[in-house]
Amino acid sequence: MKGKVYLVGSGPGAEGLLTQRGRAVIDLAEVVLFDQLPGEAILKTLPARAEKIDCGKFGGNHILEQDEIEALMVDRAKKGKIVVRLKGGDPFLFGRGGEELETVRAAGIPVEMVPGISSALAVPASMGIPLTHRKYASQVTILTGNEDPTKPEPALDWKLLAQLRGTIVILMGVANLGKIAGVLVQYGKPATTPVAIIERGLRKDRRITTGTLADIAAVAQSAGVKPPAVIVIGDVVNLYDAELADLIPFES
Repeated sequence: MKGKVYLVGSGPGAEGLLTQRGRAVIDLAEVVLFDQLPGEAILKTLPARAEKIDCGKFGGNHILEQDEIEALMVDRAKKGKIVVRLKGGDPFLFGRGGEELETVRAAGIPVEMVPGISSALAVPASMGIPLTHRKYASQVTILTGNEDPTKPEPALDWKLLAQLRGTIVILMGVANLGKIAGVLVQYGKPATTPVAIIERGLRKDRRITTGTLADIAAVAQSAGVKPPAVIVIGDVVNLYDAELADLIPFES
């Protein structure tokens, strides 16, 4: 008897931005494997009857390793359970959803992908920072700030990234923020380029820290910035207005 696995993106942390399909699938779940990124507003709505498995990843501190998570998904599905792998944002944007999809398919288990609204898009927008703007940015580059350390050489071309005139959005980059800012300036990006760090998605306790490539690492350290956070680099950051920003635009 085989069950089914759903790879569900929960969006940027506000229950109002969880998709209708995501809500429906979660309500059907018999097993939910989750981490901290969906946020308390969504996690508290998980079905009471469901087995809930915390797979939280806090920087280098993992409750479960990736292979353990995938093994649990396969095990529960093979026992005939409806399994939801609940992830923040969208599963296929630096969420390791692709790896989980491969594993479940290889095990011969039915799987459905339920896309989510990516935090890379929604979080800056909620703070009044448009990633594109006719005056300031005609392109957006989204990248990870935490490449796989086992790679023989980095896949990111920082020299090329420094020359881009659009917006750069970095996920999972808090720990390496100083290195990232330094290498961008080293390769020619102006040190005065505006930077915004938005912590904790669209949760009630979210906050924004701003600066420039020259000082953002020091400012972030002084402010005690911690992941999860979205980092936005580019002139569009100047459109942020603390007095006009609606800090809680969705019910949590």
